[in-house]
Amino acid sequence: MPTAPVTTGPGAPEPLLDLVDADREAPALVSPENGVEISHAALRESALELGERLRSAGAGAGDRVAVVLPNGPEIVQVLLAIAGIGAAAAPLNPAYTEPEYRFYLEDMAPQLLVAAAGAAASARAAAPDLPVVEISAAANGGLRACLAGRELPRTPGPAGGAEDIALLLHTSGTTSRPKQVPLLQRNLTSQARSIARHYRLGRDDISYCAMPLFHVHGLVASTLAQLAAGGSVVTPSRFSPRRFWGQAEARGVSWLSAGPTLHQMILEHPGAAPASLRFARSCSSALSPQLMREAEARYGVPMIEAYGMTEAGHQMTSNPLPPGTRREGSVGVPAGAEVRVVDQAGADVPAGAPGEVAIRGAGLTPGYLNNPEANAAAFFDGWFRTGDEGVLDDGYLHLRGRLKEMILRGGENISPHEIESALLAHPHVGEAVAFGVDDDKYGQTVAAAVVLTGAATPEELRRHARESLAAFKVPDRIHVLDEIPKTPTGKVQRSRMPAHLDGGR
Repeated sequence: MPTAPVTTGPGAPEPLLDLVDADREAPALVSPENGVEISHAALRESALELGERLRSAGAGAGDRVAVVLPNGPEIVQVLLAIAGIGAAAAPLNPAYTEPEYRFYLEDMAPQLLVAAAGAAASARAAAPDLPVVEISAAANGGLRACLAGRELPRTPGPAGGAEDIALLLHTSGTTSRPKQVPLLQRNLTSQARSIARHYRLGRDDISYCAMPLFHVHGLVASTLAQLAAGGSVVTPSRFSPRRFWGQAEARGVSWLSAGPTLHQMILEHPGAAPASLRFARSCSSALSPQLMREAEARYGVPMIEAYGMTEAGHQMTSNPLPPGTRREGSVGVPAGAEVRVVDQAGADVPAGAPGEVAIRGAGLTPGYLNNPEANAAAFFDGWFRTGDEGVLDDGYLHLRGRLKEMILRGGENISPHEIESALLAHPHVGEAVAFGVDDDKYGQTVAAAVVLTGAATPEELRRHARESLAAFKVPDRIHVLDEIPKTPTGKVQRSRMPAHLDGGR
């Protein structure tokens, strides 16, 4: 892996557990469904104890632990516990199908799987020989950990450090298999503290975590940044836009961060913003000017658009809070990374000219695992190519589109290659191309075009895709064509497919 320089954030690199104050008795995590609160001190102690129990199950420094859990205080405790023993957590989407789990688990080769007692049937079926540590609530507010029906003992050992991998996540390419992105403990702590500084988070702030905690958006921005500031995080086990208003009011929420799709879903339900709310944040896909205005009118507070990605440990730029200037259509100023706009050779383009957005900073991954080709293409002189085209205007970054062809649906990064593989597994599909279609609600929706070698209907192909893809990856529309248009060199231009098909409608 290339080595990402530490260039952003004051102070020495920190291990992840240093974000949690061992002496603070105020709430750190709050479950809105049952009212359970876990203090900062209890969270740290719970993470240390659970880590020692996971060590008894065979996990240790440098190992990998797959995690399949819903949102809620439990997954935060588990991720901190794994980092506490120097292992890498690989949180996976509970909505994945068995074939999807099989790919990710085989690719990561974890030593353990952590799941709720009696849950995660598809993940267990995908790796029947993988030991499963089942967790459940303990009387002291912590978590019980059982292996093969027996509670695990505590086994003391060395603590995890700032240079250990804390998270192992997959990001999707457009024509290749998903890449493994390691994020070090120092990557996460640096980003958490940077986000807390940028939004002036304090001990009195209460974040509402609407995003999944198996993504860096929910984990780093909504959760770790607020814990680093000493405040509280409301962590629903299942985000409900209908219940948001009441939960935010009851808990005195002061800010929330979500993708535009979730914000729109919240605004579709009746309710009043709590008087405690001071700003809302949007990230993970482009925020339309109309949604920004609607959100500010409904929330009654500034809507702050930011720009982040997994490889950066989340946030790279953000608009400032008032009295700073929020620029509609811009993802803001550098906030968590240094930002340049470069040409193909890596040289800065003239001011105001478009080019590829490149970043570096303390949150940047040291490089993709076991993928020298991807690293050679993405990293140069300590800088990382984001694959996004942008323009810097008076310090504010404006994104023009994705140079990479990943589909971004409601904050979910979806690989066209993965969808195409699922469709090509059908015996009557000879060619397939997947692409994104612009959508007001989701940013993009998934569409596909196929060339058939036998009889099959679009709905039959969608049913086939559901067998191996999570619901959000299944194409909303499948077009049957006599041939898929290609360049003279035989390459499919996914970005032009919607126009070729009259907007994909």
